[in-house]
Amino acid sequence: MTGLLALAIFVVAFFFIATEKADKVKVVLVAAGAMVVLGLAPGAEVFFSEHEGIDWNVIFLLFGMMIIVGIVRQTGLFDYLAIWAAKRSGGRPYRLMVMLMSITALASPVLDNVTTIMLVVPVTVVVCDRLRIPAQPYIIAEVLASNIGGAATLIGDPPNIIIGSRAGLSFTDFLVHMAPVVVIVYVLFVLLTRVLFRGAMRFDPSHVEEVMALQERRAITDTRLLVRSLAVLGVVIVAFSLHAVLPLEPSIVALVGAGVMILVTRVEVGTVLREVEWPTLVFFMGLFVMVSGLVHTGMIETLGEQAISVFGDDYFAAATALLFGSAALGAFFDNIPYVATMAPVVEDMAAQAPNATTSESLWWSFALGADFGGNGTAVAASANVVAIGIAARSGHPITFWQFTRYGIVVTVLSTLAAWAYVWLRYFT
Repeated sequence: MTGLLALAIFVVAFFFIATEKADKVKVVLVAAGAMVVLGLAPGAEVFFSEHEGIDWNVIFLLFGMMIIVGIVRQTGLFDYLAIWAAKRSGGRPYRLMVMLMSITALASPVLDNVTTIMLVVPVTVVVCDRLRIPAQPYIIAEVLASNIGGAATLIGDPPNIIIGSRAGLSFTDFLVHMAPVVVIVYVLFVLLTRVLFRGAMRFDPSHVEEVMALQERRAITDTRLLVRSLAVLGVVIVAFSLHAVLPLEPSIVALVGAGVMILVTRVEVGTVLREVEWPTLVFFMGLFVMVSGLVHTGMIETLGEQAISVFGDDYFAAATALLFGSAALGAFFDNIPYVATMAPVVEDMAAQAPNATTSESLWWSFALGADFGGNGTAVAASANVVAIGIAARSGHPITFWQFTRYGIVVTVLSTLAAWAYVWLRYFT
């Protein structure tokens, strides 16, 4: 009964978020409060529980990177990169989109996809403003590319870190098993964008001529600040890429990096804090509490177990259920708490598998579904929410359905490709 009540609250809140009938931050705060007051969420434990509460690693990772990006923005670097990208692409919309998507997809496996989005989207906004074209299609394409590219490694997407820890899978394991299908899906996605975003492929030679005449070096407003901030950013990126070696969470790296950058660059703290996307952080906290109600009452676990139990000893069917089920559920519930909740269920299934290959197929199906499901809706993954927040603040608002109508198509096609990959690699 409590699980159904928690699900009802979540569905109602999701309806208001999806239809944008109310401010999404207000919606999640009201829904989160209802979960706690009705005893559906674990009370004060939402501030401390790793699996049934607010994921502070995500919150502080975002907070730290928002400060870092805010300081780098003051140097004019984003304007420099925007002009460079526009000139390299010749102002051709599709070429520009592929260039920006490829940068995002290549960076996401090394950094996490949230960090990549926070670095790439500001550049996209500037270049689109320079060319006087709408930035929304480019930002959406980058988010979709980041969620695809981030699936390739252990550190590229937060759910992968949870799965790797639970299943004992290494960075190399993810590269060997996930990277091949990610490359295939990304190539298909690049071809698909030509059709998906054909309405945005507008080309105005007069505006391109204006951009081609610009000198990108003049965009740098403070060389000294640029050198110092890039030095710190470089160390932060290296620390992110060594996550499997260093005993430091990405959130700690981001926070320490933000503190060091403030000290080294000597910027005003008040100015930097104004760069933080506070509504985005509050939205995440409320969303985590909402999902904690579904986790605490056992609703997510029950749904997962019922979906999987019907397949018995048919492990290909079980892998199929994990893949499509995770993509479907991950599209509506934030995939981080979803993966944390379902990981024990998958672990029990994998332990009963007849051999190591079959056991691994269940984990990879789970990971692929959760990662690709992150493209399903505007709130399915952290990168989506962050990008939409930056876009809104930059004067290029993206609605829930504007993102979701593209995300659903990409999720369905990428999940089908992943299903064929799982069948060919592990069951034939």
